[in-house]
Amino acid sequence: MRASTNKVFYLGENLSREQLDFFNQYGFIHFRNFIDKETLHRVLQEVNDVQEYLISNNIDKVNGIPLKFGQDTDGKLLIQRIAFASQYSRFLSGLLKDPRFSTIIKLLSPFKGRIGEFEKDGLVVNHYVNTVNSAYNRLGWHTDSPRDLFLGSRILPMLNVGLHLDNCPFENGGLRVLPGTHTQNLFRLLFRKKYFIDNRPDKNEVGFDIQAGDLTVHDGRLWHRVQQSAFEGEASRRRVIYIPIVTGAYQPKDANSATPFYHKLAKLKKNPNGRINWSLSEGKTAVAQKKIA
Repeated sequence: MRASTNKVFYLGENLSREQLDFFNQYGFIHFRNFIDKETLHRVLQEVNDVQEYLISNNIDKVNGIPLKFGQDTDGKLLIQRIAFASQYSRFLSGLLKDPRFSTIIKLLSPFKGRIGEFEKDGLVVNHYVNTVNSAYNRLGWHTDSPRDLFLGSRILPMLNVGLHLDNCPFENGGLRVLPGTHTQNLFRLLFRKKYFIDNRPDKNEVGFDIQAGDLTVHDGRLWHRVQQSAFEGEASRRRVIYIPIVTGAYQPKDANSATPFYHKLAKLKKNPNGRINWSLSEGKTAVAQKKIA
């Protein structure tokens, strides 16, 4: 559903009063043309190089965060979610030094924020594509707050910053948000919807008309989901880099970090009888075997 709250802005050296007011009221904001075509091309190449490195070295988990595997349109192995991707790319790590990110941090005011390159799930690359064996083509309703509870800390505001690498008009699915829900009480934050299980559209949700190079920012307490594309194959491809901007105590992760419980929540699925089963996404070995078969 489209809504009047879906307004596009342009990010300069400073946030305008209008931009601050918009974000504070609705909990999200959309900036057009954050990076140019040349930078976009380099980002896509770096993402591809990171994927090839992870596959070639049989890496299926980074800093305790599992990677999600599927198949591309040509049947080749595809990593559909990469955590801490900047750990394998100097260019992606350097991209986070763009001074405009410091401007975005001001959206957390009065809290002091920082780019969580080594916290949460780090710089995440999401790669949505509809194929027969795609394991990651949508994401149910959720907020990013429960991860704080599972990590033993109180819920603090954070920003989820998405750099979009493909054109994605509203009709092609993509990010959906419930405006204003970042100010809800704790009960509504935890129980308004069934985390990751509920994929149903909401009459109050807002979608986006995305152009490659755009930036979206939403408060981590905002209810949001990813709508599955109405198309299949190449037309359904959507790649997004997500960068967490966090507050509170510094909590970096490393190769010895345990897998957080909230990643298991994302694998909850309903069976035909309406009951909930634990359903683990296919690992790269299973996908490869299916490909050979």
